[in-house]
Amino acid sequence: QVELVESGGGSIQAGGSLRLSCLVSGWPKSVDCMGWFRQVPGKEREGVATVDSDGNLRYADVVQGRFTISKDNAKNTLYLEMNSLKPTDTAMYYCAAELSCGTVDLYDFYFTYWGRGAQVTVST
Repeated sequence: QVELVESGGGSIQAGGSLRLSCLVSGWPKSVDCMGWFRQVPGKEREGVATVDSDGNLRYADVVQGRFTISKDNAKNTLYLEMNSLKPTDTAMYYCAAELSCGTVDLYDFYFTYWGRGAQVTVST
């Protein structure tokens, strides 16, 4: 059974940095495509960053230049380095995976497997 578990969330002041991790278990090979999404109560889930099977990266405009997505295939772990955090980055962050795929984009319908989320709270 494939499972995704996020870690690294927390509370931080604006301007600070956090790194989220997402460990994929239950899949014996490296995961082709992965991504980070976030959601605040009352709003739709939005794509933050994705990486596809060729290593192509996509970022939402609002995080471009501040966030960095990376994937360690040997560890089947996805990371999101978040710098210069803003209060508007406050959200529940979800890891997503599509085990076998070509390309993905910042839309949740590309992904089959999801973690339970990690809360990130940025204060002024």
